Amino acid sequence: MAEVMEQVPAYDVPFQGRMGQIIEKAVQVSLESFVSLASQSAPDGAPVGVGVSAARDLGQAEARNGRPVDALLAAYRVGSRAAWRELSVEAIAVGVDAATLGRFAELVFTYIDELSAASVAGHNRETSSTERERIVHLDRLARGLLTGVGEVELEAAAAAARWTPPRTLTAVMVPRHRLVRTVGVLDPRTLSLAEDLPGSVDTHSTLLVPDSGGRARQRLLALLDGHDAAVGPARPWTRAHESYERAVRGIGLRDGVVDTDALLPELVLQADPAALADLRAAALAPFDEVTDGAADRLADTLRAWLLLQGRRELVAETLHVHPQTVRYRMNQVRDLYGERLNDPDEVLAILLALGRTP
Repeated sequence: MAEVMEQVPAYDVPFQGRMGQIIEKAVQVSLESFVSLASQSAPDGAPVGVGVSAARDLGQAEARNGRPVDALLAAYRVGSRAAWRELSVEAIAVGVDAATLGRFAELVFTYIDELSAASVAGHNRETSSTERERIVHLDRLARGLLTGVGEVELEAAAAAARWTPPRTLTAVMVPRHRLVRTVGVLDPRTLSLAEDLPGSVDTHSTLLVPDSGGRARQRLLALLDGHDAAVGPARPWTRAHESYERAVRGIGLRDGVVDTDALLPELVLQADPAALADLRAAALAPFDEVTDGAADRLADTLRAWLLLQGRRELVAETLHVHPQTVRYRMNQVRDLYGERLNDPDEVLAILLALGRTP
């Protein structure tokens, strides 16, 4: 144990507490098991008994404590050299012949190999079991975040998943077949959910990216460049469902990366398509009195007139027409609408109706 502590950095502090007791017991049991094995004329391949069981338990204990299996294997190598150095000195001192000493050496290192393999198996079993359990908890956490469960429940889920909550989360919707590729360019703490949620888009998967608000948002958008994605707003992590709902509504608004923060007016207008259709029918009803072609020209002119605050030269430049044409068209519009253009509420309704073409 002293040799291991000196040569293996992962064990360079004195063994103490429960873990120290486990390691010391494993060393003692392994040596006793070896002595028992070596004292009998066992055939090749005889079981090494309790030593293997102790080594497997040690591998599991090391995994639970977060130590890599490489450190344990290094400790076995150092320990076996130290043990053989002392054993060989004693064997030579009592006159053991060379052939017997050779077989003894083979037994020592075969035994160490079996202990190493048992520890690796124990470490892998514990690691895979722990990781599977953590994946289940992360999936449960992601579902809770996206469906908007309570804060207390979310904090418990985060603790069970051993996931440290960030300040904010940003929902990113990506086509399902691009999920793995997109996850690879994002923060390792990113949560993902490939399966459907009630009301979700079945062609897309959801990612929750930590701390990507403010100036960090531009870095996120740059990372996503070249990936089809709809990006919701950054929200406090317990309100990630708000970002998810916005990102879902952003799917398909543009090609490539859809930044919903840059498309708020369009998102507002499409939030209730039926209401928008009714608003458009009522607000644009006066255009029913002219032909379709004339209605389109007059609607474009009215929209530009309202947006540019009646500056005729700018309206003409925007529409690529002569200012006199703008004057003529607006006279027609006033004839159709009458006093409605003097009512702020009517003007707002008209502008909203003209704000997005069907």
